[in-house]
Amino acid sequence: MNDESRTPAATGPGAGASNGDRNIVDLVGRLTQQGAHLAREQVSLMQAEVREASNDIKAAVSAIAAAAVFGIAGLGVLLMGIAYYVGAALEDVPLGTTLVGAATLVLALILYAGARKKVGATNVKPDRTIDTIADTPAAVTGNIPPSGAR
Repeated sequence: MNDESRTPAATGPGAGASNGDRNIVDLVGRLTQQGAHLAREQVSLMQAEVREASNDIKAAVSAIAAAAVFGIAGLGVLLMGIAYYVGAALEDVPLGTTLVGAATLVLALILYAGARKKVGATNVKPDRTIDTIADTPAAVTGNIPPSGAR
């Protein structure tokens, strides 16, 4: 046999690995990197959603505090004056004070109901993150659902 017809023996690290094996290793490495990147993005999305919900809660709490300030400080003085005038008109100051107090409680109830509705409308649950996490297995397999298919 001729020495030139022989194929040279492979030498060096990974010499026994074929191109297909190297491609699989590269794909697994890229998949690992993309998985880590996806996890970081999911955490960032969840943080943004929680931050947005906490800002809504802050606004609602501010509305409740404003209602309390007006209910206690400003209206207290005004209501005393109104109670005096109503009592003088009815020629019965205790009755006038009672009527004005009842009207004040109704107004406070209306303000409280509006503020409570704002607090109830806030959503702290990170819905978008949960939806994206639910779609992750499908995305890994390449079966990405079309937008709005949920």
